[in-house]
Formats: sequence, C-alpha cells, structure tokens
Amino acid sequence: MKTPSRRKFIASAAGLAAVTTLSPATAMVAEEKVIAHQVYFWLKNPASSEDRAQLIRGLKTLQKIESVRKLLIGVVAATDKRPVVDDSWGVSALTLFSDIAGEAAYQVHPIHLAFVKDYSHLWSKVVVYDSSEV
Repeated sequence: MKTPSRRKFIASAAGLAAVTTLSPATAMVAEEKVIAHQVYFWLKNPASSEDRAQLIRGLKTLQKIESVRKLLIGVVAATDKRPVVDDSWGVSALTLFSDIAGEAAYQVHPIHLAFVKDYSHLWSKVVVYDSSEV
C-alpha cells in the first residue's frame, strides 16, 4: 500500500476546506427551488386552428424574457379518456423559473404585459398553477 504524498494530502485538504467554507450567498443559491408556472387557456373559438396558432405564436414571445429558464407550450394530448383527466382546455404553457424573484419579474415584464394585452381576446378562461420544487 502506498502512502499518500504530502502534495496530494495538501491538495485534498485545500479542496475540502474550499467546500466547507462556502459563503452564505453561495449556499442560498444552492437552496433555491425551481418555480413551475403552468397556465391553461380555454379558447373562445376552440374549433379555430387559426386562433390556436395565433395564441401559440404569442406564447413563444415569452421565451425572450430573461428570467424564463424553460418554456414548454402544449395542446391537449390524444391520451385515453379517464375521469381524472381534464381535457377541456385548448393550449397550455409551462414556464420554469430559477426562483420566485424570476417569476415575479416575469409577471411585470413588458413582453408578458404585451402578450396579455395582444392575445387575451383569444381566450375565455385562464387557470394558473404555480408550484415550487420540493
């Protein structure tokens, strides 16, 4: 069995010291949880593929907001009908943020406000589910 060299011991000790002396700010970042902002839209004209396409185009503009980590846009999937599945909506958007501050900034961002102003005529109902990663 080889004995560790002094150089390896010092390097290992330095690495351990660096990990155990993280600043409080660094530790707080590690504790941040992803925020999921799930939005469901009911179209005023659910049979209109043009309205659906227009809403999807509008939703895609939200990706330009700096705090948006990921944006997934969807329509009702052709899965089996089950009592627990609500397929009454038309378009959905799942937006992920790194933290609550990012989601809050998104809500008042000019691009988001313009989206609501320019596309709200297309929907009759909107339901939002915000959740925090556990």
